[in-house]
Amino acid sequence: MDIRTHNIIRNSAANGPGLRYVIWFQGCTLGCRDCFNADTHEWDGGRLLSLKDIMADIHLQGEAIAGVTISGGEPFQQPASLLALVEAVRAETDLSIIVFSGYRKEEIEHNPLCEGVLGGIDVLVAGRYVPARYLGHGLRGSSNQVLHFLSGRYTQEQCDAVPEAEITISLGGEVSVTGVQVPVIAGWN
Repeated sequence: MDIRTHNIIRNSAANGPGLRYVIWFQGCTLGCRDCFNADTHEWDGGRLLSLKDIMADIHLQGEAIAGVTISGGEPFQQPASLLALVEAVRAETDLSIIVFSGYRKEEIEHNPLCEGVLGGIDVLVAGRYVPARYLGHGLRGSSNQVLHFLSGRYTQEQCDAVPEAEITISLGGEVSVTGVQVPVIAGWN
């Protein structure tokens, strides 16, 4: 199984409680105005990575990470790949899983593959980004987005305590800015 990915950060503090392995899926047709992940929208962008290679990389992180965060693009527009990744993380690790989606939970529940994803994750951050309702706090970019705590593993307080942004520099010198305060840092709002 291959997953079309945009980027991976192996130890992020701004994408959920604790240090997290973050995978951005490539491809999104939702078209949220002023999306701060616009580079993830094109379907022919990014790169294909095998589920086996992603899981091997997650295992290499060992106890340094508390969980896996999946963002995008729109992860639920690759439902079979998303389900396979969630099932593999659940089967092979005890890591938590957070998924960011532009869809509302009610929209996700209409697809049987997507329902399987919901059964395997700890937190769903759901709803389209609305710049007029910018929030930039507690894993939500805009105030209309909803955190669904699906497993009881995390609380609202834990998610609110997540840093709103971070800048990372890879060993190769690649700079990444991530988190829900990205529009402010980049001067977009």
